[in-house]
Amino acid sequence: MGADGGLVDLAQVVEQQAALRRVATLVARGVPPTAVFDAVAAELDRLIGADGAVIDRYEADGTITVVASSGSGLPVGTRGSLLGSPVSAQVWSTGRSVRVNSYAGVDDPLAVQIRELGIRSAVGAPIAVEGRLWGLTVAFTRQEEPMAADAEARIADFTDLVGTAIANAQARADLVASRTRVVIAADQARRHIERDLHDGIQQRLVSLAVAARMVEADLPAGTPELRARLSALTDGLTGALDELREISRGIHPAILSDGGLGPALKSLARRSAVAVQLDVCSDRLPEPVEVAGYYVVAEALANAAKYAHATVVHVDAAVSDGRLHMTVRDNGIGGADPASGTGLTGLTDRVEALGGTITLDSPAGHGTSLQVELPLAVH
Repeated sequence: MGADGGLVDLAQVVEQQAALRRVATLVARGVPPTAVFDAVAAELDRLIGADGAVIDRYEADGTITVVASSGSGLPVGTRGSLLGSPVSAQVWSTGRSVRVNSYAGVDDPLAVQIRELGIRSAVGAPIAVEGRLWGLTVAFTRQEEPMAADAEARIADFTDLVGTAIANAQARADLVASRTRVVIAADQARRHIERDLHDGIQQRLVSLAVAARMVEADLPAGTPELRARLSALTDGLTGALDELREISRGIHPAILSDGGLGPALKSLARRSAVAVQLDVCSDRLPEPVEVAGYYVVAEALANAAKYAHATVVHVDAAVSDGRLHMTVRDNGIGGADPASGTGLTGLTDRVEALGGTITLDSPAGHGTSLQVELPLAVH
């Protein structure tokens, strides 16, 4: 091989390694698989001289779906049978990279569509996720000459990264689902405890306090000492009842279960040590979302009173695009730090466990703003 040929080969290797690094960086950053799909399709389109590239996913009903496309003319979402894609069919049956030199003579709507796009031949490589065949990467050419002899190997390098991206995304989804189940189970337990307290101990204390008042009212004249002792006992029962109600409300406010987020936040605002201006939606939302939203505002109000020295807190909550959008902002001193033990870390865990996001902006001297988004589709 001449010097020029060696330089060309070296340049191709360098170019391929750079393309792989670009895709690997996306995978390492944990971007959604669709972004990785698009990047791989674009890199292959450019790298191996293909006229187009797609990533197909195998479906349970024996069809394939295009999940990424670059230059092929096949739009994302295109679906067809394995019969219409000889590359997909052979990869499915063999689990190995394959090459198809012609789509001629295949009588299937997908194959007809491919031929109408001028595609003559293709090379495909399997995508495996956790040992299971998930789909394949396919590079097309519209030229009469087939693609380079090493096209299968080059595609295979990228499909490994695609498989890793899908596996990582699935692992993250499983983690979020697991954390969501834990949060929901804990909230349900808190609600049951609150109901037990309300229906049991609280009602018993109410009955005892009423009975004590009745006994006090029936005391004969001339027993001031006994009346005073009984009055103190009654006051003690009433005080214990108030404390129990406060504890019960902290465990899980009954108004949240009965009326939803709007009434619960109004009740919270009335008890707040800081003035609260509310602009909140009144629609009922999934219970985990209502509970998370309530505790976000409760913690923010507590912090505003205890740490921020604020005089007013604005609370906005609205639903759009399938998400609850909440903003809690005060006019305090700012400088809030999630690592300082103010409860913000716990709120972050709760919100993220439901697939939401929470953002804190608290510049010193300029108040604190807490922005939360929670998806309404909680499983």
